[in-house]
Formats: sequence, structure tokens, C-alpha cells
Amino acid sequence: MSLFSRLIDKRIAAYQRELIEIHYAEVENMYRQIRGWRHDYRNHIQAMKVHAAQGDWEAVRAYLDALETDLAAVDTVLKTGNPMADAILNSKISLARSKGITVRADASVPVALGLSELDLCVILGNLFDNAIEASLALPQDRRLIRVYIDMKGEQLYISFTNFTAGKKRSKTGGRFRTTKGEGHGFGLVRIDTVVERLGGWLSRNSEDGAFTTEILLPAG
Repeated sequence: MSLFSRLIDKRIAAYQRELIEIHYAEVENMYRQIRGWRHDYRNHIQAMKVHAAQGDWEAVRAYLDALETDLAAVDTVLKTGNPMADAILNSKISLARSKGITVRADASVPVALGLSELDLCVILGNLFDNAIEASLALPQDRRLIRVYIDMKGEQLYISFTNFTAGKKRSKTGGRFRTTKGEGHGFGLVRIDTVVERLGGWLSRNSEDGAFTTEILLPAG
């Protein structure tokens, strides 16, 4: 292996470690919020009991409305059946929505999955990060990411589609050029590397106004 290839491998590995740390930090923050809400649960019940004992039903209604809003901010919005997939997807959905991006997701992932949590995190995390980055170039009313994940026979099918600015993107060296800064292209490389190592299939399709990535991975 050449010195250049070793340097690239080191940079990719460093980027992967950074990516995983970011994802786990996002997941931990989400769960920290959920734990905090559960911790306050008894206090919320007692507060509503006081209002109810005083016959102040308007206060009870207002308190419930406030709780509903608070819970909506931390409740998981997607349940795939796989804890790690839930953690990654929900953290990214929360991040996307905080940036004014609409996410439409339909996902079902087996609990017992052949690929590692690390590989799952690299693929889903990078796909979502790329879609979010591309969406930010659009007016808020056009920002949309579609996610579909399900089993097709013995393989896990993953599809991400996002609207894009400008015309159809072109390829260089068999890959679509990244529109992001130096280092961000490693995300695409990491996805390709994991899919190839697992013996999977990957397709990227750029049409005017939309970019779609489809992946098939052995699930056993």
C-alpha cells in the first residue's frame, strides 16, 4: 500500500471515529431528555392533582397542553423494531426538523441484524447527514427527506431521497461530486466501503430536483 493510500485510510478512519462520536452524542442527548421527563413525571402528576382538588379544570387543561408540547419534543417519532436504528434515525430526524426540514420516514428493521451497529451507524448517519446538508440549500418550504427501510427477502433495503437545488448532478471517477467542503466526501467513501465489504448493492441516482440513494445489504 502506498504512502498516499495509507494517509487516505487514516483520514477516513479519523472521520469515521468523529462521525460515531457525534451520532452517539446526539443519541445520548435525546435519551437524557427522555430520562429527565420521566424523572419529573411524579411532580407533574402532583401538580395536576392540586389543580384538580381546587376544581381549576382550566389550569389542568393548560398543564396537559404544556406537557403534550414538551413530550412531543423528546418522544421518539419512529419505531423500527431495532434499538440502534431507532436511536440513529430519531436523533437525525430531530436534527433535521430543528433545521426546518420535513422528514417522511417509514422503517422496519429486524432486532437481530447481521451487520454491526458500527456499520449501521456509518451508513444511516452519513445518508442522513448528506440529505440534511443538501436540503439546507433550499427554501424551507421545499426541504424534504424521504426515508424507507424494510426487508426484501433476506436483504435489508435502505432508500433515502431528498430534494436538491440546481440541475442533475454529474459524476467524477464513477462517483457524484460532493457539494460540501474538504473532508465531507469521506462520508460517501465510508458508505461505499461498508457496502462493498458486506457484499451489498448501492445505487445513487440524481435527477432534476431530487437525489436518491438505494442500498441492499445481507441481513443474516
